Amino acid sequence: MSQLVCWGVSYYVIGLFGETMAADLGQGLPTIHGGFTVALVVMGLVSPGVGRAIDRHGGRPVMVTGSLLMAAGCLGLSLAHGLAAYYGAWVLLGLAMRMALYDAAFAALARIGGRAARTPISQITLLGGLASTVLWPVGQGLADVLGWRGALGVYAVLALATVPLHLLIPPDRHVPDRQVSEGRAPENGAESAPPMPVPPSLLASVLYALIVALTGMLNSGLSAHMIGMLAGLGMAPALAVWVSTLRGVGQSAARLAEIRFGRRLSAFGLGILATGLILPCFPLPAAFGAAPAAGIAFALLFGAGNGLVTIVRGALPLALFDPARYGQTVGRLITPGFFVSALAPLLFALVIERFGDAAALWLSFLLAVAAFVASLVLALRFGPRRRA
Repeated sequence: MSQLVCWGVSYYVIGLFGETMAADLGQGLPTIHGGFTVALVVMGLVSPGVGRAIDRHGGRPVMVTGSLLMAAGCLGLSLAHGLAAYYGAWVLLGLAMRMALYDAAFAALARIGGRAARTPISQITLLGGLASTVLWPVGQGLADVLGWRGALGVYAVLALATVPLHLLIPPDRHVPDRQVSEGRAPENGAESAPPMPVPPSLLASVLYALIVALTGMLNSGLSAHMIGMLAGLGMAPALAVWVSTLRGVGQSAARLAEIRFGRRLSAFGLGILATGLILPCFPLPAAFGAAPAAGIAFALLFGAGNGLVTIVRGALPLALFDPARYGQTVGRLITPGFFVSALAPLLFALVIERFGDAAALWLSFLLAVAAFVASLVLALRFGPRRRA
């Protein structure tokens, strides 16, 4: 539940309120989307440090702090009347998102469960996938009554409500089997020093970072522009909002299927499936324009693929790297992805402005092809059969 709320009141804010904030603040849309870009840059800058903090201290203090910063960022946005305050609020939200969203939760789970954390990783993404489905309509309803500033004030209260949930995260650290067999398990819950990690393969690290960067770019670009793109192709604005919310349905449906049926599928196979599902979704609205069926298929397929990509992002490092250093290793490897994702809303805005919405969809298709190829190479080179 905390992931549903945290994603809905932070990452998806710009996609819902961007145009309204631009009109109220008297700024162009690229300038407003620049705030989200700043947040993603901040996420990249602090990512290695947040990962190390979770490895050392556990997820509880880091994610509680993230909830508090998220509330402060939402409140800051609601009170902003100039660009300095507006961008300052996004700096807070960038810190908060890196400390409270999936990557922090995955590192906390890996610290607690080691390589067995894949199932919990899948489970916590289930409700999180409904963030846009739930919070976009809720946010729109709040904005209709209270205005976008009042809606963000309510969002701040919702962010504070996740603090008790994050306080429930146990402080335990997973003890590898070799430590137990050697009699080196910590006593009375005390933390043991993590074992020295096996140096990760450079090629594996590069491929994993590339998958994260490409899919993250798609996610951030579509989060900011999906509603506007569908409307730009001729779909009625209200219908575009409704169709876009189906993305969350696709995400959670795919994650539910993975939890129920995906245990026999390796993280490498899941990566191929996830990126493969994304591939066919972009040509549909590009070819058929405002046709509701094309938009619905687009939203569901992208949601399903993106939902599984999130699990892949958390599960692949458990298979590739030492779980005892999960936060530190992954925090470093996903850093470029944040910087690339930071450019996506602006890049998509420029492409849409100059070449149209269909061009942005074909750009997305090329990014999806590259992610699929990287997933395929990673599986062929480092998958279970190859390593056996």
